Amino acid sequence: QVQLVESGGGLVQAGGSLRLSCAASGIIFSINDMGWYRQAPGKQRELVADITGFGSTNYADSVKGRFTISRDNAKNTVYLQMNSLKPEDTAVYYCTAEIISETTWRKNDYWGQGTQVTVSS
Repeated sequence: QVQLVESGGGLVQAGGSLRLSCAASGIIFSINDMGWYRQAPGKQRELVADITGFGSTNYADSVKGRFTISRDNAKNTVYLQMNSLKPEDTAVYYCTAEIISETTWRKNDYWGQGTQVTVSS
């Protein structure tokens, strides 16, 4: 069974940095797009950044110039480097990946369990 496991969240002061990681495990044939979403209390889940299998990236306007998404295809892992963090970045961050597993041979979207990021002012 395919799983995504996130790590790296925590509490940081405004202006600080955090690095999130998300590793996919299971019997995986291929991984296409990978990304990060976030959901703050009382708000809808929103896209933060995503990256294609070829490395093309896309960012929400609110994080451009501060966050960097990257991936290590050999490790089936996606990262989110977050710099110059602001209190408004406080949210639960979820990773997602479009994966074809060797058990189903179908393309499905998978989600991690979420990791809390809290930025204090």
